[in-house]
Amino acid sequence: MAGREQQIPTNRRLHVLHVSVPTSGGVATVATSYVRDQVERGWNVTVACPSRGDLGYSAREAGARVRWWRADAHESTLPGAVLRLKRIVNETGPDVVHLHGGRAGLVGRLVVRDRVPTVFQPHAWSFLAARSGIQGASLRWERYAARWTTELVCVSTTERQLGESLAIHAPTVVIPNGIDLAEYRPAGARDRVHARKLLGLEDVPTVVCVGALTVQKGQQDLLADWPSVRARVPEAQLVLVGDGPDRRALERLADEMEGVVFVGARTDVPLWLAAADVVAVPSRWEGMALVPLEAMACARSVVATDVNGIVDSVPTDAGAVVALDDPAGLSDALVHRLVDPELADEEGWQGRSHVETHHDVATSTRELARVYLRLVGARRGR
Repeated sequence: MAGREQQIPTNRRLHVLHVSVPTSGGVATVATSYVRDQVERGWNVTVACPSRGDLGYSAREAGARVRWWRADAHESTLPGAVLRLKRIVNETGPDVVHLHGGRAGLVGRLVVRDRVPTVFQPHAWSFLAARSGIQGASLRWERYAARWTTELVCVSTTERQLGESLAIHAPTVVIPNGIDLAEYRPAGARDRVHARKLLGLEDVPTVVCVGALTVQKGQQDLLADWPSVRARVPEAQLVLVGDGPDRRALERLADEMEGVVFVGARTDVPLWLAAADVVAVPSRWEGMALVPLEAMACARSVVATDVNGIVDSVPTDAGAVVALDDPAGLSDALVHRLVDPELADEEGWQGRSHVETHHDVATSTRELARVYLRLVGARRGR
């Protein structure tokens, strides 16, 4: 909800343009939370994004204007995306442009060039996902484009530190991702049994992994060592919630394995988290993943990999953070919690306390609003 700590320094409402190519997953969820808050503040909010996925429709439902923007690399050339976004910017005349993710950050900064306050939020640096042949080019671009970044919003301290260590220099603020604590409620042992019954799952030791089925989210690493988990916990089941380009390959990998269930993309994620004894987050890179926060909010123990963003968000008493490319460490941590449910439950409640203190969406949206007001006030005061 709108805070009273600052007022918009003008007689008209602040107009914010959010630009994003991702329209589902964590980036879209975070962007939608900002849109909802800003509409509630009485601001004018426009979202420019592709028409696929959830973002545009959720933004429209929240009360924002939506401009469909064809910008995917596989469906639009860079010059075409630039021309289309330039038209949107000129027609909407925003006071602040907020660019979400690498593709929007590339196109948006080429268009705006800091002529109006420009907020860039990587949601994980683009060069982390780039193939080796273009990784260097992606890094060089981020260094260059920093001159057109009025404020860089990092979702974790480690994301900020990585950028600084690689000579990406722009005014920067860290705003950790937040989640809706009313939507993701703590679930006890009875809730776990009830959730499994509703979802048609066996009532056995259960690992849940939520995320797009892509290289980034690391399900292939989790599956590679799942037989080791099953050897020590023979009844254990692994539930993969999500869909994506790697689904067929992952299903082939799991074809000869026992206890692996693919359930596709779901809108009832809190229920699947409630069904878990432990939530696995085997990501290979992140900005700050939402799934560990959602799992902790549901009072579930988390076993995750030691990558940027996760180390900032999962405290040691809420689960385990294991080294990337350490399959034995990952499986050991999962087994330890499957055979000791009291430990897992205690970690889950510690995680809930941590999220309540550090990752409430109301806090993150309020901090972002303060950034906008500061930038717009400084620009108008020139």
